Amino acid sequence: MASQVTGRKRIPNREKLSAEDDALIQIAREAEARLAAKRAARAEAREIRMKELERQQKEIYHAQKKYYGLDSKWGHIEQWMEDSERYSRHTRRHTSISDDEERMSVGSRGSLRGNHADLCSSTSSLTSARLQNGRPSALFIETPRSRSHRPSDYNGFLGSSSRASSRASSARASPVVEERSDFLEKGSRTASTLSAATLASLGGGLSRRGSCDTSISADTEASIREMKDSLVEVEEKYRKAMVSIAQLDNEKTNMMYQVDTLRDTLMELEELLCETQREREEKTRECERERHAHNVLKFQFEEMKETLKQSEELLTEAQQSRGKHADYIREISDLQETLEWKDKKILALERQKEYSDIIHDERETLRDEVCRLRDALKKNGIVMGSEVTANGKVEDGAIDRHVNAETASRLNQDLSSGDSMLEIRLRKLMEERESLLDQVRKLKASAEQKQKNGTEETGSADEDDLQNGLDPHILDLQRDANRQISDLKFKLVKSEQEVTALEQNIIRLEGQVSRYKTSAEAAEKVEDELKVEKRKLQRELRSALDRIDELEASNSHLTKRLEKMKANRSALLAQQ
Repeated sequence: MASQVTGRKRIPNREKLSAEDDALIQIAREAEARLAAKRAARAEAREIRMKELERQQKEIYHAQKKYYGLDSKWGHIEQWMEDSERYSRHTRRHTSISDDEERMSVGSRGSLRGNHADLCSSTSSLTSARLQNGRPSALFIETPRSRSHRPSDYNGFLGSSSRASSRASSARASPVVEERSDFLEKGSRTASTLSAATLASLGGGLSRRGSCDTSISADTEASIREMKDSLVEVEEKYRKAMVSIAQLDNEKTNMMYQVDTLRDTLMELEELLCETQREREEKTRECERERHAHNVLKFQFEEMKETLKQSEELLTEAQQSRGKHADYIREISDLQETLEWKDKKILALERQKEYSDIIHDERETLRDEVCRLRDALKKNGIVMGSEVTANGKVEDGAIDRHVNAETASRLNQDLSSGDSMLEIRLRKLMEERESLLDQVRKLKASAEQKQKNGTEETGSADEDDLQNGLDPHILDLQRDANRQISDLKFKLVKSEQEVTALEQNIIRLEGQVSRYKTSAEAAEKVEDELKVEKRKLQRELRSALDRIDELEASNSHLTKRLEKMKANRSALLAQQ
């Protein structure tokens, strides 16, 4: 029978099995089922082949037996052997036989012993030939027929045997047929020695027992006893030889069956070895593919790592751009504050201009009043005294107090705004107003002097000088204010342009940051997937390596068994 070789089985842990482990277990079960089906098919084919072989052997045996007539012939041989044995026992009982009968019996028995030895040798050779052909001997299978045959039947049997041997030698050229032909030739030679007189003397010796009264000598009796003993020994040896031949035949059939079984087992082991080698090659190729895929994934992982570094650098740049954006926003807020301050300053300058216009109007009114007073003095031709001057001074002081009250109220309003530049300029304006008031007083004093001295030209020249001295200062102030306003407007436009450029940069950087974030997230997802795939490939690689180790171990075990079976086969062939 074929010995099934099973490898090392791993105990499955249901808690740790994954989908790929279940798939591998299913594949292994299917492979085992296919292998079991192949083994069952081979066993069934072997049984069918053995049954067919036995059937063919039986058909050949029955055909040969029917063709050569072995049933009747071997039955005649066995009957002849039994008759000879019965005759030897009969002669032991009747020891008082005449000399002629003893001679005839001795000659007949010698011929019978020769025939018996020839028959034994031929039977043993025929039995051994039949054992070599795988058929049991017919001497121990077929039953002897009736014991009423005559010795004359042997001649016909031997003649038919010689004809059968000639037909067998012409039909087949096998060693068994040659031995059978030798046996038949020996039978024909022994049959020629058995003449009709000898067979008649064997049959009619008892009728002439009373005619011969001579006694047999001691030497003849001793030789007869020795012949009898040797015949008994030969018969015992013949029985033992036939038993040993039957045993050897059985052993040979068993050994042939074992050889066939071992041959089938060897074929199965060779098939299993080829299958394991094929599986090992497939696993090796799969391992190489997995290794190549692992290298590709490693290269992709390095690329993803580089892209991740680049994304981190871009994120740092985006953070820096955000910081710059915050700085720009702070600068913009500062510029807006400065613009607001400039607007306030412009408003203060406008108010200052209004104040200067009011002061200019007051100065014009004062000048008109001075001119009117001078005209009145000229018309009347009156020289003003100290009272008039005192009154005039009092009036001038009242006017000055009125103007000072208005300007002080306005200055208090301006001071409440808390702007230092406006305070400085208002002080300047107050100083200019004081100077103008001083000039008015001087003009009044000069008018009084002109009235006293009668010279009016000097007063008009002084008035022209005062008018020409005041206008350029105010124009300079206006030009400064306009220039500052234009500068501030230019700075405002420039700052607005910078703000728009910074906003565009901010939008662009935010878009880059969003893209980099999405690319970084995608890279992280790909990295996680690659890690999972790497762990999966490592598990598959470990399982494949374990499977390769198991297959190599089973392969080495099978090679050892194959070598052992080859050695046993060579030993059996050497013994045969």
